[in-house]
Amino acid sequence: MTNATLNSTAGNARANYIISLSIIGSFFFIFGFVTWLNGILIPYLKIACELSNFQALFVTFAFYISYTVMALPSSWLLKQTGFKKGMMAGLLVMAFGTLIFIPAAYTRTYGLFLTGLFIMGTGLAILQTASNPYITILGKRETAARRISIMGICNKLAGAIAPLILAYFILRDGDAFVAFLRGMDDAEKVIALDGLAQRVVMPYLVMTIILVLLGLMVRFSPLPEIEAEPEEEMENHEIAAKKSIFDFPQLILGAIALFFYVGAEVIAGDTIIRYGISKGIAIATAKVFTTYTLIAMVAGYSLGIALIPKVISQRMALLVSAVLGFILTFGVIFADGNTSVLFVAILGFANAIVWPAIWPLAIHDLGKFIKTGSALLIMAIAGGALLPLAWGWWSDHFSSQQAYWILFPCYLVIFLYASWWYKLRSWK
Repeated sequence: MTNATLNSTAGNARANYIISLSIIGSFFFIFGFVTWLNGILIPYLKIACELSNFQALFVTFAFYISYTVMALPSSWLLKQTGFKKGMMAGLLVMAFGTLIFIPAAYTRTYGLFLTGLFIMGTGLAILQTASNPYITILGKRETAARRISIMGICNKLAGAIAPLILAYFILRDGDAFVAFLRGMDDAEKVIALDGLAQRVVMPYLVMTIILVLLGLMVRFSPLPEIEAEPEEEMENHEIAAKKSIFDFPQLILGAIALFFYVGAEVIAGDTIIRYGISKGIAIATAKVFTTYTLIAMVAGYSLGIALIPKVISQRMALLVSAVLGFILTFGVIFADGNTSVLFVAILGFANAIVWPAIWPLAIHDLGKFIKTGSALLIMAIAGGALLPLAWGWWSDHFSSQQAYWILFPCYLVIFLYASWWYKLRSWK
C-alpha cells in the first residue's frame, strides 16, 4: 500500500471521526438544553400550580426517574435498532414529551406537566444510553474523559442558555406577578395563574418542531454504526467467566457513585434559584443563577480538556473533584447570604469532571456487557430524581441552607470510588 493511499485512508478516518464527534456533540447540546430547563421550571411551576418546595421538586423526580425506569428498555431497543436508529427514536420520544406541555399549560394540571417531563426523560434515556458509550469507544479509552468533557461543554453551554431563554418567556415579570397575586381575590388569581401557565406553550411548541426535525435528520446523517470493544481483545479467561453485569464491581460501584453524583449535580443546578429566592434575592436576579452554576461547569470541563490525560489522570481529577466538593459544601452551609449562594454556583466547577471521569472507569473491560452496563449507569441518573426531593423536604422542615448537608455523603461516595472502588475486578 502506497504512502498516498495510507494518508488518504487516515484522512478519511479523521474526517469521519470529526463528523461523528460533531453530531454527538449536537445531541449533548440537546441534552443540556432540555435538562437544565428544570432549574427555571421549578420556581415557575411552584407559582403557577401553587406548590410547596417538596412538591415543586417533583419536577426533577419525574424527569430523572424516567432514566431508571427506561434505561434497560432503552438498552434492549438499541440492541434491536443499533445506535443510529435508536438516537432517532429518542429524539421523537422527546418531541412527544414537549408536546404534552401544551395541554398541561391550558389545563394548569401539574400531573400532566410531570407526565411530559417523564416522557422527555424517557427520550433522553434512549439518547444517553446510545451516546455515552458511543463517545467513549469512538477513540482511545485513555482520552475518553477528554472527549466526554468536550461533550460536557456542549451540554452545559446549552444548559446555561436554556434557563435564560425560558425565563424570558415565563418569568420575565416574576417579582411583580407574585406581588400582584397577593392583592387578588380567588377568581382573579385563577385567571392570572392560568395566564402564567400558558406562557410555556410557544417555547415548548418550538422545541417539539425542532426535535422532530432533528430526529428525521439523524436518520439520514452519515453517523456510522460502531460496536463495543472487540470481544477477541476483551475475552480473557477472567472476563469469560463473568455471567452478568453484577460480576463487575467497578461497574456496580460506578453506578452507585454516579447516583450520588447526579443527585449533587442536580441539587447544585436546580435548587439554586429557589435557594436564592429564600435568601431574599429578587426573582429577576435569582432566575439566572442556574446559568452561573453551568458556566462554572463549563470552566471545569475546559480545565479537564486541557489537563487530562497529559497533566493529570482522569482518576486523580475525580479525586480532586470530590475533595473540592467537600470544601464548597462546607462554604454553602456556613457562609452568609449571597456568599452561600455563590458557593452553590461554584459547585458546578467541582462537579464538572465527575461524570466524564467515572464513566470510562466503570465500563472498562465489560466486553459484550457494555450496552447493558451503559444502561445501568444511565439508571443511576435516578439520583437526580430522589436526592433533590430530600433537599426539598429538608428545606420545608428546617431551612434551605441546612438542606445542603445532603451533599456531604454524595462527595464521600465519589471520593471512595476515586480512591479505591474503581480498581476492583472481583467482589472477593
